[in-house]
Amino acid sequence: MFRTRLLSGIVLMIIAITFIVAGGYPLFGLITVISVIGLYELYRAVGMEKTVPGIIGYLSGVGLDVLILNTDGGLQPFRRVTYEHVLAWLICTLILLMVCYVICYPKYDSEQMTMLFFGIFYVTLMMSFVFRLRFVENGVLYVWLIFIGAWGSDTCAYCVGKLIGKHKMPSALSPNKTIEGCAGGVIGAALIGLIFALVLFDSKEYLWKLALICGISAVISQIGDLTASAIKRNHDIKDYGKLIPGHGGILDRFDSIIFIAPIVYYLVVFFHI
Repeated sequence: MFRTRLLSGIVLMIIAITFIVAGGYPLFGLITVISVIGLYELYRAVGMEKTVPGIIGYLSGVGLDVLILNTDGGLQPFRRVTYEHVLAWLICTLILLMVCYVICYPKYDSEQMTMLFFGIFYVTLMMSFVFRLRFVENGVLYVWLIFIGAWGSDTCAYCVGKLIGKHKMPSALSPNKTIEGCAGGVIGAALIGLIFALVLFDSKEYLWKLALICGISAVISQIGDLTASAIKRNHDIKDYGKLIPGHGGILDRFDSIIFIAPIVYYLVVFFHI
């Protein structure tokens, strides 16, 4: 199991490096595909993955990514899309879903319809900040802060928890997590961010800023992980899928990245780095 998980992790890292360095449309396309698969996994949890409202959700997610791609700071040379257009798109999606809901009533319940709309925010909108961050100045470097906060902190938390973890987290969602492990994940991510800044940036100003961003991201990472776990518990599923050997589905592997991506983006903008 460990070998399978390790090999899958290596493959994921190679894919991440390739598409992040390439940037542009390749990265946009990859994130869009990942988002659609993530939506499928989330919709499957409530039995809506092959329904007409589910298809509306997939199409809306793809359309949302295209709109975000064309907003200010996006890839296109002629950016005419504003966030008013994005908001209008989401409102129209909600109305269309409600049309399906009332026409087909009582075929679908309110929880299912809520999950459809929630998924567009939770998966598509938040994941889109990966390619948005890549488009800012020095984005090819900053986008790695997302993965340091997610996968770096996860590795550090696991190692510290195994070595010295004694005090269990006060949460029914994390019976195997320890306070020492969580602290180790935050500190480890901050140290990796510090090393990252030392190696790739000349100004000392970047040292504490990138360390802080990675430390904050590590905290948010754990919230993202627990959120995904809570949804699985609510719907009695072990994993969202089996797409990634040893890891589960897209949402099992990218649950932290979904939460971290917008946080890192706005922290980079806030610090003007």
